[in-house]
Amino acid sequence: MDDKENENSYQENSGQDNQPVKIPDAGGYTPNSEQLNSLTINNNPAKEFLSFIFDLLKTGVIVFAVAFALRYFAVQPFIVEGESMLPNFVNNEYLLAEKISYLIGQPQRGDVVVFRYPKDPSVNYIKRIIGLPGETVKIETNKIIVVNAEFPDGLILSEDYIPKDYLTMPLKPGTIQSVTLGSNEFFVLGDNRQHSSDSREWGILPKENIAGRAWLTLLPFDRFGLQHKKSYEVSF
Repeated sequence: MDDKENENSYQENSGQDNQPVKIPDAGGYTPNSEQLNSLTINNNPAKEFLSFIFDLLKTGVIVFAVAFALRYFAVQPFIVEGESMLPNFVNNEYLLAEKISYLIGQPQRGDVVVFRYPKDPSVNYIKRIIGLPGETVKIETNKIIVVNAEFPDGLILSEDYIPKDYLTMPLKPGTIQSVTLGSNEFFVLGDNRQHSSDSREWGILPKENIAGRAWLTLLPFDRFGLQHKKSYEVSF
């Protein structure tokens, strides 16, 4: 009996082993071999290369447009040449001039501006605004007087940004130099008055020549920082 039972059991097991093996359904899973057979292989490398070049050009155009907008509508780099703005700006100082202020507002007294030299627009100058449109500027020895509607008797400028040993002189020493400004005209001076070619020598600065306001010094590193606007005390 035991031998027959064992024999029958063997036959049943043998029959089960000969049945085809079924792989259970695993939610759409397919064996790796079938996955590989279904992969799409790109047979057009030229098309892929052209697509890459197009994306590269598109990125380049965007970068160029942003740089162009910043360069011509926001900021512009300049290098100071000479010593006419000592001690506040030094020779070879690398700075950025911002343009936005003058797109939405007017240049103010005390602003240090970069501009195209009226006698030769291919040359850039940097000076400080002293006189505004409609004012009369009078220069005596170590004294600048501004006459306007608010101060018809004249306002003596107190310039604490200039060392006491820096002399302010009219174009002809011993005289009083007087200039009256029209609309959109400015009177500018270098901070180093004895070594500056400015409005005392070549006249008024038209607003259209102003490129921007000195905003940020980048080099040299020990002078890195923002350029703050100057204010003036009222004295008569």
